[in-house]
Amino acid sequence: MNENGLTTAEVKRLTSEGKINRMPEKSGHSVPSIFFHQIFTYFNAIFALLALLLILTGSFRSLTFLPVVIANTCIGIFQQLRSKKELDKLALLDMSEYTAIRDGADVKVPADKLVLGDVIRLSIGQQVPADAVVISGEAGVNESLLTGESDEVEKKPGSELKSGSFLTAGTLTARLTHVGAESYAAQLTARAKEIKDKKSEMIRDIETIIKTAGIIIIPIGAVLMYQSMAVNGRSLKESIVSMVGAVIGMIPEGMYLLLTMALALSAMRLAKSKVLLHDMRSIETLARVDVLCLDKTGTITCEDMNVSELFAPYDHTVGQAEEAKALLASYIHTMPDSNITMEAMRKYLPEGEPLADALITPFNSKYKYSMIGTPRGTWRLGAPEFILPQAEMEKNRPIIDARASEGKRVLVLAEGEGENTAAILFVALHNAIRENAVETFRGFADQGVIVKVISGDNPLTVSRVAAQAQIANADKYVDATTLDTPEKLAEAALTCTVFGRVNPEQKKDLVLAMKAKGLKVAMSGDGVNDILAMKEADCSVAMGGGSDAARQAAQVVLLDSDFSHMREIVSEGRRDINNITRSATLFLYKNMFSLLMALFSILLAMTYPLRPAQVSLVSAFNIGIPAFLLALEPNEKKQQGRFIRNTLVRSIPAALTSFIAIAVLVRLAPNLGIPDGEVGTACTYLLSLVGFLILINISRPLNKYRVGVIVLSIVGFGVCAMQFNWLFEMIRVSGHTALVCLLFAGAEILCMVGLTALLERIGKK
Repeated sequence: MNENGLTTAEVKRLTSEGKINRMPEKSGHSVPSIFFHQIFTYFNAIFALLALLLILTGSFRSLTFLPVVIANTCIGIFQQLRSKKELDKLALLDMSEYTAIRDGADVKVPADKLVLGDVIRLSIGQQVPADAVVISGEAGVNESLLTGESDEVEKKPGSELKSGSFLTAGTLTARLTHVGAESYAAQLTARAKEIKDKKSEMIRDIETIIKTAGIIIIPIGAVLMYQSMAVNGRSLKESIVSMVGAVIGMIPEGMYLLLTMALALSAMRLAKSKVLLHDMRSIETLARVDVLCLDKTGTITCEDMNVSELFAPYDHTVGQAEEAKALLASYIHTMPDSNITMEAMRKYLPEGEPLADALITPFNSKYKYSMIGTPRGTWRLGAPEFILPQAEMEKNRPIIDARASEGKRVLVLAEGEGENTAAILFVALHNAIRENAVETFRGFADQGVIVKVISGDNPLTVSRVAAQAQIANADKYVDATTLDTPEKLAEAALTCTVFGRVNPEQKKDLVLAMKAKGLKVAMSGDGVNDILAMKEADCSVAMGGGSDAARQAAQVVLLDSDFSHMREIVSEGRRDINNITRSATLFLYKNMFSLLMALFSILLAMTYPLRPAQVSLVSAFNIGIPAFLLALEPNEKKQQGRFIRNTLVRSIPAALTSFIAIAVLVRLAPNLGIPDGEVGTACTYLLSLVGFLILINISRPLNKYRVGVIVLSIVGFGVCAMQFNWLFEMIRVSGHTALVCLLFAGAEILCMVGLTALLERIGKK
């Protein structure tokens, strides 16, 4: 094949044709798509239709529900746009420079300026910028960031290279065959960006409520409209206003707004800590996790590695060790590898005379060592278990295990080949424990979250590092290579805390084994080799410094790779779950009451008693404002029981109480001497009373903040009902009507207390 590369003219032509290595749009939704999906929803369509009907009939005062709808939509758009902006900053390929051959000469070209057919030179440690075919040279390539397979793949002339893979050994020259959006990396990233829909328990329950409401409101609204005009002889305007009052009371728009606002506020607070949420709903999922699975490096320890000590084999003298130290210095300054391990040793031994006439075999991830051969001899540097013969390994095991028990990683410099291989020097390395690691993992323990460490390193080393970080039960470790049956793996998943020598498939199986036992599992990762496990986990977390494929597959991204932020996420999630569960009782109360009242109105062929503005007044001060304020209160208690049950236990008695009281009042109003024009106002007061009783109930145990919320809500309702009665269609009632309302209010209190006690007793059985 021709290795002279493209000419300048060919590069210009290919660039003008768009055959350039520019990556496609980097986020799951375009801006128009975000606006479209947030604006054109089922409920927004219902609200728009109701608003149109009210406008056409001139009932502008009944449009008080629109601000909530608009706010809900705007918040959703804002959060998705913010998420898109952050994601667009991340790319699968680092746009570094590459050596390309153009016009027969080597030139430096940024990755996004390479074109189809460019001939490039690649060396150890470089990432393949686009799909290519090898022209000359040989190299070992790691494709784990793409396939999850950690074994090194040998590449020779004619072999295909996948964009996103790394050279781990050798050098080669290759011609680009697919660039930009056509490359394997771009297509993989696009698949990783597919929107995931792992709905949490609370989200599923809320969406079930909303879908149910969405199904029933149209037929009920149509029947109410027909009945009001055809049976009761009301005008079109009166019928529309009456129907809208019933329908908007059944739509839980406020519940979704509360959920959206609470999650958005949490997302904004977390954004200040460099935490990106692909979906705000993932906050709740993380808050419910029982088990958090993570790797050692980058979470417990810092990324930087340092040499702790050099130590001699069991039978070597000090003099031999000094000679070996000089040889190690020469070895590491001859070897071209540039991984963090080699850089740590070069920092420890900054000077060394390169070995002459050296035949170099760079580090191979499959065999776990590098090798240099010279006329003087052959040396290898790497994992002792993969270099030393069994007998030599057993002789040195005590001194190796002694360092491993301190959380250190041990490498050996060995001489010879086969069974004649002998250790001449050992290197102990360590990653420093993160400053906030102990505090972070203590916080997880306080929150009832089990931490499990899953790593590819020596299990004893990982166990000791975990112990230094004060992870509970860090002494319960296992070598994953011994978990050769599904039964062994499933048992270890529950009984062990530290897992060493784990491969990507086993990571996934461990997550599945824990989920099979009913545990909620979160998985953190930074490479595509982690994606198998991340996709199976209930919630996935990626490090900002990891691969873009992992960042796109995760629900949460720690942009600064600081794992301590996980505690903040769990705390935010628990605040949201507890406060939304508590406040949702208020919304369900209104929705269930409205449904019962609508069915009652249809059954008795009567006009719905509440007007849209009156429903909006109750929604604002009984529900919306107190629910939002209570949602701001910190609350780290782990939620027990299902969301739907916890809310129904409190909302059903309240809805039944209001329905019974208002149904009786409406039917007996003429007999009780209540004028027709005052019935709606009287019903509004009775409905709000029960709402305030629920508010007091869900605020227990009371504190200054909660008492303040209750007082603010009651005062706000009173001011609006009295001073802005024209806006909310609240008529000043007579003394007689007020007295009747007081009697009904007393009956409501007794009824609600009795029904609540009865339902709680039934729930315990």
